[in-house]
Amino acid sequence: DAEGGLYVCMNTFLGFGREHIERHYRKTGQCVYLHLKRHVIEKVPGASGGALPKRRNAKLFLDLETNGDLSSDDFEYEDEAKLVIFPDHYEISLPNIEELPALVTIACDALLSAKSPYRKQDPDSWEEELQASKHAKTLVQLDNGVRIPPSGWKCSKCDLRENLWLNLTDGSVLCGKWFFDGSGGNGHAMEHYKETGYPLAVKLGTITPDGADVYSFDEEEPVLDPHIAKHLAHFGIDMLQMQVTENGLRDNDIKPRVSEWEVIQEAGVKLKPMYGPGYTGMKNLGNSCYLNAVMQAIFSIPEFQRAYVGNLPRIFDYSPLDPTQDFNTQMAKLGHGLLSGQYSKPPMKSELIEQVMKEEHKPQHNGISPRMFKAFISKGHPEFSSNRQQDAQEFFLHLINLVERNPVGSENPSDVFRFLVEERTQCCQSRKVRYTERVDYIMQLPVAMEAATNKDELIAYELKRREAETARRPPPELVRAKIPFSACLQAFSEPNNVEDFWSSALQAKSAGVKTSRFASFPEYLVVQIKKFTFGLDWIPKKLDVSIDMPDFLDISHLRARGLQPGEEELPDIAPPIVIPDDPKDLYFRRFFLVALDIDESSVMQLAEMGFPLEACRKAVYYTGNLGAEVAFNWIIAHMEEPDFAEPLVVPAFGEVASSGAAAFGAVGLDNQPPEEMVAIIISMGFQRNLAIQALKATNNNLERALEWIFSHPELEEESEPALDMMNMENNANANILAETGSEGPRIKDGSGRYELFGFISHMGTSTMSGHYVCHLKKEGRWVIYNDLRVCASERPPKDLGYIYFYHRIPS
Repeated sequence: DAEGGLYVCMNTFLGFGREHIERHYRKTGQCVYLHLKRHVIEKVPGASGGALPKRRNAKLFLDLETNGDLSSDDFEYEDEAKLVIFPDHYEISLPNIEELPALVTIACDALLSAKSPYRKQDPDSWEEELQASKHAKTLVQLDNGVRIPPSGWKCSKCDLRENLWLNLTDGSVLCGKWFFDGSGGNGHAMEHYKETGYPLAVKLGTITPDGADVYSFDEEEPVLDPHIAKHLAHFGIDMLQMQVTENGLRDNDIKPRVSEWEVIQEAGVKLKPMYGPGYTGMKNLGNSCYLNAVMQAIFSIPEFQRAYVGNLPRIFDYSPLDPTQDFNTQMAKLGHGLLSGQYSKPPMKSELIEQVMKEEHKPQHNGISPRMFKAFISKGHPEFSSNRQQDAQEFFLHLINLVERNPVGSENPSDVFRFLVEERTQCCQSRKVRYTERVDYIMQLPVAMEAATNKDELIAYELKRREAETARRPPPELVRAKIPFSACLQAFSEPNNVEDFWSSALQAKSAGVKTSRFASFPEYLVVQIKKFTFGLDWIPKKLDVSIDMPDFLDISHLRARGLQPGEEELPDIAPPIVIPDDPKDLYFRRFFLVALDIDESSVMQLAEMGFPLEACRKAVYYTGNLGAEVAFNWIIAHMEEPDFAEPLVVPAFGEVASSGAAAFGAVGLDNQPPEEMVAIIISMGFQRNLAIQALKATNNNLERALEWIFSHPELEEESEPALDMMNMENNANANILAETGSEGPRIKDGSGRYELFGFISHMGTSTMSGHYVCHLKKEGRWVIYNDLRVCASERPPKDLGYIYFYHRIPS
C-alpha cells in the first residue's frame, strides 16, 4: 500500500500490503519478511538554476495500481529494504552480511534483483523474438500457376478445413499435425516436407498486413520471413503489397484511417475532463486498450458492481494466500479502483496556476494501471498474454468464461448477458424441421452492404479513388457507406444455407436452411457489428460503414415460437460413420468407431471361459475394445440382466445419449456415471474427476463427453479438488449447448425492449491493430473513456461502434 510499502514472505515469496501482512502471519506462522519501500523524490529548482531534491512530504508512492508517471527527469527514486521478523517486528536494514546467514543474504539479493511482475510485462519479455529463417532469402518458388483463394481452403489430402498451412515453394495447402487435445490436423504438411524438402509454410488465417505465422520444417521452429510479401504474392495473395509511410499509415489508407480516428476520439473538440467515482481512466499497457474499453463497460453494470465492489471486504478477507492468482480478488481490486474515485481527482488550483505560469500542461497523475489484472486474466492464453492488440469481442467472451468459472457468492453477474438461441433447421426437400437451443452472450449482426442508402455516392467515390491511385494523387474525401440498422436486423433473421447438410429424413445429403431466434431475452443485450472480413484480393479489411444504431431497440418480433402446427420433425438419426483410410489416432478408432470394429480375440478369450458368445461381444463393445480383462469385469457386473445373452444391437451414432445408461449399466444411487464409461475416458489419460464431470455434463454420452473435454482444455490443468468443487454451469462457454447441464443454464428472461447505454468503437483496419475507445451514458450524458482520458462526450459516434451495450427497459 502507499504508506506501508510491500512485505514479501521469504518462505513463499508472496507480496502483501500492510493491511494483510498480519493476517498472513497469523494464518501461516511464517515470520520472516522482506519489507520494501520506494520513496519518490521530486526535484525543485535551486538558487543557481540547478535541481535540488525535495522529498515529497516523505510520501511513499508504492501503490502499483495508480498511474503516476514518475519516470520523467523531474523525479528520482530512493529504495529502502529491510528484513522484518514477526511477531516482534524486529527490523534488520539491508544490505547486511554480518548479522544474516549466507542463505538469507543470497535469497534477499536474488529477490531484490529479480524483475517485478510489472516489468515482466515489457514488450521484450512477453514473447521470444523470432529469428529470420535461413531459407527465406534463397527460397525457390515453383512457377506452377497455383493461385490461392481468400477463403474456402481445404487440405489437399483430406477434408480438414482448420489448421491449414500454405507451402511457400509449391503452393500446397495441407493440414498441420494432430494434437491429443483434439486440435490440429493429420500431419500432411509435415509429410509433404519429408517427401519434397520444401522448408517453409505459412499458416492460413494468420496473414495480416503486418505479417504472418511462418514455420520452418527444416529448422523445426517458427521463424520470420523478411520476404513474406513477395512469397505470398507469387500465389496471388497481394495483401502485403502496401508500403508503410513514415507516420505508420499506409498510402492507400491514410484518409479513411485519419477520418475514423478523428471522429471516434472526437478530435478537434475541446472535451471537458470528468473526475470522481466511475470516471477513472486506465493506462494503456502497450496495446491493452481492448481490455480497458471492455472493463469500463463491464463495471458500469450494477450487477458487476455489486458482485465485486460490493463484496470487496468479504472477497479480500477470504482471498487465498496468493491473491495475485485469484480472479475474484483481482476483479474486486480493479472495480474498486474504477469506482471509488480515489484515482480520479481534479487538479488543485495551485497546480493549475503553476501550469499557466510555466505555460505548460503536465498530465495529471490520475487513473489506474491494470498490470496485475492483465497478467492474471491473460495467463496461459496465447493471444491475451502477448502485448499485441486483440479483438475486444473475443476478450469479452474470455472474461465471461472466467466469471462463469469463478463464482462469487450466490449471484453470478454474467447471468445478465446469457440468453438462449433457438435454431430451426429445415430440410428443403422433405420440409421437415429440427429445433435445438444453445446458450449465447452476444448478438452478432451482419453488415447488409447491399442495403446502403448512398450507393451512387459510393460508386462515384470508388471511381475517384482509383483514378487518384493511378495518377498518384491524394485520395478524395472519404464517402462512408450508410447502412440502415433495420437491414442488418433483417439479415440476422433471414435463413442461412447449411453447408454439407445431411437430412435424417432422406438419409442423404440435401439442401438445408437454418434460422435463429431468441428463446429468451437477456437483461443486458450485447450487439456486435460484424465489420471484419476478407476482400477478393485477400486483403483483410474492416467495413468502414455508418449504421444508424437506435437509442431504443425492440426485438420482440425475434422471439422464438418453437414447433408450429403442421411442422414435422426430422428423425433423430445421425449420419453414418465413415471410417477414414488412415485414422489420425488409435484413440479415435477405439472410442468412436468401436461399433464397427470389435476385438474378436478378446471375444474368443471370454467365450473360452464359458460365457455366451453374444454376451462376450457386448462386453467387448461396451468397454471400448480395452481388452478381455476390462470386458470380464463388465460381464460380472451384468450377467444377472435378463438380456445378458441376447444379440448385440449397435445403437445409431446419435443415439448414445439415450441408450448410454442402459448399455453401460444403471447409474449408481449417487448419480455417478457408469464406471465402464469412466474407465474408458481415464484410459485416454484424463483425470477421473474430469471424466465424471464430462459424462455428467453430457448425460452419459461417451462421444459428447470426449468432445466436451476437448472443448475445455483449461480444465485439464485444474487439480482434482478444484474440479470437485466446480459447479457444472460455470464451465459454460460462449456457444456451449444448452443441454450440457441437467438443470440447464440460468436465464433471466423478459421483454425484448432495450435502451442503449454504451458502445465500444474500433479504429484501424484489423482487430489486431488500431485502437479501442469506449463511450458510456452516465447520469444522463455521454462520457468517452479513451484509456487514461475520461471526458464528457460532445459528439458520441454511435454510428461507428463495433460492440453495443443495451439494457432492458422495465415493462
